[in-house]
Amino acid sequence: MSDHVLQEGVVPFKKWGVTEKTAWLSEQKVHRSYLDDVVTKIDSLSEAFTVEKYGSLSFDSEKYPLFVVKNSSWDDNKRTIVITGGVHGYETSGVHGALRFLDVAAESYIEHFNLVVAPCVSPWGYETINRWNPYAVDPNRSFKNTGEAEEAIALMRMIDSLNEKSTTHSYLAHIDLHETTDTDNTIFRPALEARDATPQDVWDIPDGFYLVGDTENLQHDFQQAIILSVEKVTHIAPTDKNGCIIGEKITQQGVINYPIKTAGLCAGYTPCAYSTTTEVYPDSPKATPEMCILAQVAAVEGALNYLIKNNV
Repeated sequence: MSDHVLQEGVVPFKKWGVTEKTAWLSEQKVHRSYLDDVVTKIDSLSEAFTVEKYGSLSFDSEKYPLFVVKNSSWDDNKRTIVITGGVHGYETSGVHGALRFLDVAAESYIEHFNLVVAPCVSPWGYETINRWNPYAVDPNRSFKNTGEAEEAIALMRMIDSLNEKSTTHSYLAHIDLHETTDTDNTIFRPALEARDATPQDVWDIPDGFYLVGDTENLQHDFQQAIILSVEKVTHIAPTDKNGCIIGEKITQQGVINYPIKTAGLCAGYTPCAYSTTTEVYPDSPKATPEMCILAQVAAVEGALNYLIKNNV
C-alpha cells in the first residue's frame, strides 16, 4: 500500500463517495503474487485433499479465483471445522498459517472432523497488502445479510451450501486467522476515519498474540486451550495500563470478546458452538514471519485438540 491514504484532491472529513473511493483505488499497487504465493501451494495439496473453486472476484475473475480445501474422505456424520485465512488480505500469517496447517497437520485430524479451509478469502487484499477490498469495503465487517463485500458473500454461500446438501451435516467450530499490525494505526484506521468522516479511537498495538471470542458465547476453556498452545511458540499480548487489549477489557490472559455476529465478523457467521479469531503481531521485535505462521498453526491445533480431548 502507498505510504499515504488519500490521493491529492480527496477532501478529509468528507464521507467518501464514488469519486473518493476511485481516487483511493487508483493509489493501490500490487506488491506480491496471489498465484505464486498461494494458488500454487493450494494446487500442491490437491493429491491429499479435495480442492474446489467456490467463486472469484468480479474485480478480475481470472486473476482472483477463490478456493476451499476439504478432506477427501468427507463424512456428513462428522462435525465440520471451518478455518479461514486472509479475510483481511494484508494479514500474511493468516493465509500462510492456514496453508501450513493443511500441509503439516491437517491429516491427523481428519479421523475426527471434516475440515473446510479457505486459506485466502481476500486475494486482491493479499496482493495489494490491504485491509479493504477494491471498493473500500472491509470484508470482516460484511459477514451478515446486509454485507457488501463479495469476498464475504462468496464464503457465506459456500458455508451455507454444505448444510443444504445434507440433513446430518453440522458445524462444530470456526477458527479465523488474523493479525494486528502497526499499520492498523498508521494506515488503516486513518483510512477508515477518512472514508466515513468519523473520528476513530487509536490504541496501543499489543505486542503479542491474542484472541477475539464471542460475547454471546464465551467458551472460556476453549479460548484458554488455544492460548496455552500458542504460548509454546510465541508470547501472549499483555494488557495496557487499563487492563485492555485494543480498547477491550480482557476476560482472561490474551482473550477479549466482541459481539462477533452483530459486527459481521467472519468467525461469527458459521453456525457452530465454538468460534475464535486469532490475532498475531508480526511487527514484534520478538517475532519472525516463520514464528507467526507457527503461532497460527498452534492456535488451530490447540482448538482442535481441546475439542477432541473433551469429546464435544
